[in-house]
Amino acid sequence: MDEKIILAFETSCDETSVAVLKKGQLASNVIASQIESHKRFGGVVPEVASRHHVEVITACIEEALQEAEVKAGDVDAVAVTYGPGLVGALLVGLSAAKAFAWSHNLPLIPVNHMAGHLMAAQDQAELKFPLMALLVSGGHTELVYVKEPGDYRIVGETRDDAVGEAYDKVGRVMGLTYPAGRELDQLAHQGQDVYNFPRAMLGEDNLEFSFSGLKSAFINLHHNAQQKEEELNQADLATSFQMAVLDILLGKTKKALERYPVEMLVVAGGVAANQGLRQRLAEEITDIPVVIPPLRLCGDNAGMIAYASVSEWNKNNLAGLDLNAKPSLAFPSMDDL
Repeated sequence: MDEKIILAFETSCDETSVAVLKKGQLASNVIASQIESHKRFGGVVPEVASRHHVEVITACIEEALQEAEVKAGDVDAVAVTYGPGLVGALLVGLSAAKAFAWSHNLPLIPVNHMAGHLMAAQDQAELKFPLMALLVSGGHTELVYVKEPGDYRIVGETRDDAVGEAYDKVGRVMGLTYPAGRELDQLAHQGQDVYNFPRAMLGEDNLEFSFSGLKSAFINLHHNAQQKEEELNQADLATSFQMAVLDILLGKTKKALERYPVEMLVVAGGVAANQGLRQRLAEEITDIPVVIPPLRLCGDNAGMIAYASVSEWNKNNLAGLDLNAKPSLAFPSMDDL
């Protein structure tokens, strides 16, 4: 399997991406971003995202093959994200992947988007199992126990907002540019934690998260200040918000590591690019290795789908051409065992 060439597709949200995995290494990872198109709306507009995918998917395939110095006839399998994500966006990638697989008589490998985020960490280091993963993105916040590649079990997740969603909503209130995560993170290194926002569920004996209360407390503070015509320090706001978020994430992750002994912690997803989170992880989790994908693989990309597809192919987890999008696809819970 190590000598095989996999062509991978990722279109779950607003990034059109096609990658080539050759001999176990990424030979190309083309990403066509739509940020500029969605920026004026302050978030992703599903219909706009789907139309952009249709416009650029063919060019992405050609560029990925060319960059990898691979011809279409050299490809051994096709991998594609089939969920979770925006249904219209997912269908564009699925249609392109199925068309390529059908026209070249290739196996089709279905990949869970979140498995892609998780398995992207192998680009940074060899993964050791069992491992615990903290997956943090715009749509997900979950702790996942991974007994072996392809065996993913949720042990804790958010009850409401995902952490990346909270960052974007708070950033919008502050008037930051969408997506707000990076700018908010930079501001958070310049202020003080003076507002003491709530750390929801941190003291509870479970592995679940909640960020809606934190988001509401932030918005209420901001709106009340506006009504009183008081000026709040942007850096202090950012610092106070991020400190609350990181306290929650680190607190629950440490509790998961105590409950489930593992060889390694993987932290992945778009929010894994957050420098404050990376710093806290390095300072506070020192008894086991912590592996985070490189910045180029933290956001949505087809390279991560290619990595995750290898274990699925090894298990002969293949799909037919009737494979459909599953926008609410999720890992099973540990309770389902």
